[in-house]
Amino acid sequence: MTGDLFTFEDVSYRLARSPRRKRLGLVVTDNGAEVRIPQRCAERHGHQFLRENIHWVREQLRGVAQRKAQVPEHHFAFGAHFPWLGKTLELDRAACVADAGIRDGYIQLYSRVREPDEAQLQTALQKLYQREALQLLTEKSQYFARLLGLEFSSVKVRRTRSKWGHCTIRGELQYNWLVCLAPEPVVDYLVIHEVCHLQHHNHSREFWALVASLCPDYKRLRRWLKENGHRLML
Repeated sequence: MTGDLFTFEDVSYRLARSPRRKRLGLVVTDNGAEVRIPQRCAERHGHQFLRENIHWVREQLRGVAQRKAQVPEHHFAFGAHFPWLGKTLELDRAACVADAGIRDGYIQLYSRVREPDEAQLQTALQKLYQREALQLLTEKSQYFARLLGLEFSSVKVRRTRSKWGHCTIRGELQYNWLVCLAPEPVVDYLVIHEVCHLQHHNHSREFWALVASLCPDYKRLRRWLKENGHRLML
């Protein structure tokens, strides 16, 4: 359970107790620092732990601020440009629902509202991206699964905070649809990664060998996603 907000010098932080935790830990988020302490640990130890690691916390907070500054600010309007598979496409108004989609270098968006405001356009655009991402990621999952002779039960897309993809023990593939803003080779790497988990539900040497068999450049693409994933926002 997270407690009150405290301040040491220029850093704001909270204490968070956990019945499962056996030792002190530190986590830095967009909202500041959090000291995680065992259930029966005295609060003074949490405060002292923060003070002893204040230089590390400041360094992490600077990194968080830098990443936040790199997140693009989109202006949601027809004629504006948005990323898709690493390219920048213009948002155009579709004449009807059937014409809506991402094709021929344009994002065709249908709106029943004659003059939608930014919030309405953002919501509609996100729904279009989710639909297009589900179709694209399903097709790619089918392609790479066939190459490996594997099968999956379903593909789902959602917007997650920490994971770009997930493969359940039941063979369900789940993707963060925002990955489709990245260059296509990065998207392919993520799909290959999750499809390979259909055979290896771990990150063993055998798993990475299987990934490399379809994506020899996976280390560079994985690094790109780690270093640039925070920029993929819509």
